[in-house]
Amino acid sequence: MRRWVRRSLWDVVPRDHRPSDAALRRRRLVTIGFGVLGAAVLGVSLRIEPGSAWFYPAALVLAGVWAIGAFASGPLHLGRIGAWSREEGEHRFVRPVLSPILVGLGLAGIFVIGGLVVREIDWLDRQVRSVLDFADQGSLPILVVVTAVNGVAEELFFRGAVYAALPRHAVAWTSVAYVLATLATGNVMLAFAAILLGVVVGLERRASGGVLAPILTHCTWSLSMLLALPLLFG
Repeated sequence: MRRWVRRSLWDVVPRDHRPSDAALRRRRLVTIGFGVLGAAVLGVSLRIEPGSAWFYPAALVLAGVWAIGAFASGPLHLGRIGAWSREEGEHRFVRPVLSPILVGLGLAGIFVIGGLVVREIDWLDRQVRSVLDFADQGSLPILVVVTAVNGVAEELFFRGAVYAALPRHAVAWTSVAYVLATLATGNVMLAFAAILLGVVVGLERRASGGVLAPILTHCTWSLSMLLALPLLFG
């Protein structure tokens, strides 16, 4: 178990993704511009009244901002983690698939346990329910698609473009940037969730050198929350 956690979140695989100074400056300018734009769109989208037909287009526009900003900033990488091959009897590097999904499920379990506490505190309970109103009054299949698309787009931008634009302390700074963007919603609970999620996927990004693990963990966590929290706060 400890070895699995180290491979998923801590052991850094060897890689050579060093951009030129000019490419790094360009990436930083692009990420700053799209970061400000994305925060503004995010704030508007979650202030739309639950049940409004404008919510879905706004959410997809937001995903488009994050994704376009990510790819416009420069090259992105999927990443690899270490694994031991019993058949070949040697250590090799593979795309992270199962481990980030399990991390996402574990993180979702922690949030569900935390939700049992949160629902007993009135003002925190109201913060959660204000987000769940969109699930209660929206179409669940469409919400699943929108949630997954936004999870992918956010990780492409924050753990892809923003992370690559930071030469030092990238896990901490991408987490801060993600929280600041989420604060645009005005919801304390979403910002708190962004702190924990941001640190975990940031560690995955640092360990694997790519965006695949953060994407899978984020989508697993967010879809689990979409399905579990309405039952918990119903």
